[in-house]
Amino acid sequence: MRLVSFERDGRAVCGVHRDEAIVDLSRAAPDLPGDWPAIFAAGAMDRVARARDEAAGDEALVAAGEARLMVPIPRPPKLLCIGLNYRSHAEESGMEVPGYPIVFARWPASLVAHGAALVRPAASEQFDYEAELVAVMGTGGRYIAKDRALDHVVGYSICNEGSVRDYQFKSSQWSMGKTFDASGALGPHIVTADELPPGAAGLGIRCRLNGEVMQDSSTADMIFDVASLVSTLSDVMTLEPGDVIVTGTPPGVGFARKPPVWMTPGDVCEVEIEGIGTLRNPVVAEGG
Repeated sequence: MRLVSFERDGRAVCGVHRDEAIVDLSRAAPDLPGDWPAIFAAGAMDRVARARDEAAGDEALVAAGEARLMVPIPRPPKLLCIGLNYRSHAEESGMEVPGYPIVFARWPASLVAHGAALVRPAASEQFDYEAELVAVMGTGGRYIAKDRALDHVVGYSICNEGSVRDYQFKSSQWSMGKTFDASGALGPHIVTADELPPGAAGLGIRCRLNGEVMQDSSTADMIFDVASLVSTLSDVMTLEPGDVIVTGTPPGVGFARKPPVWMTPGDVCEVEIEGIGTLRNPVVAEGG
């Protein structure tokens, strides 16, 4: 299934794709909780599948092209990001290949939906693209064993983790360069894990800037795979349904190029992951 959040009547509602339509779960299954983390926590994905298959009528079905998509989980309980998680990206960055995951956090206001504008901040021109696989937790837990970790993942999405590089490297902590308002994008949907290889392993991942391929790799090149990340994170914190894990970017980022390549107003950036889809966003200047 392909799970979305979209705006209807001024509020966020949960939907699921069916052919060229989106089933509005608030109309097709009003007994379900109203957001994805609560649906996951209730163990209600079978009910979501039935609602998708049984929905009928104009109230329950919205043309996919007419829906105003939101970030699939607009306010996740946790938004955890992994740095330097592709060996070749660590090498192009001139940094040591990590022996333990580099973890930092983003905030919901730093992300926009598919089709919405990425905002290059007024404070910097060093606005970089980063194609990333996203894992979404369906069930939570603490001290999750690696061999059971994928059982806790409900599905996968796509992130363009826009980074403001000069702010990222002002200190040893990267978060200031990763949390500018509307600097990254996530979406367009969550593809449930049953539709992809275990751990979304071996999927092609690429980024195009104005149609030119800038990153072209495979999730098989990740240093720490999804199961390892879930298990390691759960050693420190209780993971919750709806938590989002952004798993790192492959080589080809703008700051490592000579000369550097930055996203600028008027650009269009696309991130594509095999089996999941394409996340597409224009770039605008802050205040423009």
